[in-house]
Amino acid sequence: MRAAEDSALRVLIVDDEPLARDNVRLALAREPDLTVVGECGDGDSAVEAIEALRPDLVFLDVQMPGLDGFDVIDRVGVARMPGVVFVTAYDAHALRAFEVHALDYLLKPFDDARLRDAVGRARRGDGALEQRLAALVEQMARRASGSEPYLTRFVVRRGDRASLVRAVDVDWIEADGNYVVLHTRGAAHRLRVSLRTLAEQLDPRVFARVHKSTIVNLDRVRELQPWFGGDYVAILQDGKQLRVSRSFAAAVLRPLQ
Repeated sequence: MRAAEDSALRVLIVDDEPLARDNVRLALAREPDLTVVGECGDGDSAVEAIEALRPDLVFLDVQMPGLDGFDVIDRVGVARMPGVVFVTAYDAHALRAFEVHALDYLLKPFDDARLRDAVGRARRGDGALEQRLAALVEQMARRASGSEPYLTRFVVRRGDRASLVRAVDVDWIEADGNYVVLHTRGAAHRLRVSLRTLAEQLDPRVFARVHKSTIVNLDRVRELQPWFGGDYVAILQDGKQLRVSRSFAAAVLRPLQ
């Protein structure tokens, strides 16, 4: 990615919906030192445009007929890809993948402030982009083949910095609107993913859902005490108490028996 003080940022817009391309182009028109060098309505033309135009940044739709956004990256090759901001309607699996690999995305419908943030991060550049794109493409290929493994780590962001949190280091997880909060020893980290989606990606031998808003690491449960109405209270090794709904209690009771 070229530095902000260099010539204008060259941007390619890829989306099979004309209205969606219009929305991105109009929002980008308010950005200084930025030029839209092309627009594509399908994956095949996107591959050709990326190779011919050599843009600095691509706003890349995920769901397209024929080649989707992940196929485009695979065809071009991660080593030759410019910066990428994924644009997607709600796709729980894709959103989780973007969060896990700390890749930028816009969720349709998006606002101008979110787009400005994405452009700003793209201008600053990212030396680890190639590795993260490669990991994403590999993960989506595993998804397509039905062989995707359980999550073993999370990438969490604080400002422009990203750090890794191992799944086994997470004590418990709580829902927070459209986010979840990972609780580790002495720290909390927010990820933009639903609790339901995340639960499907965690190893059930290690993690169990104990409430509609809570997941717990079973290795952290020290004791389970009966409560009211068939519910329980899970006491973790650090003394934290979590409510266990009776409908989820079996998943916690079995490992303790």
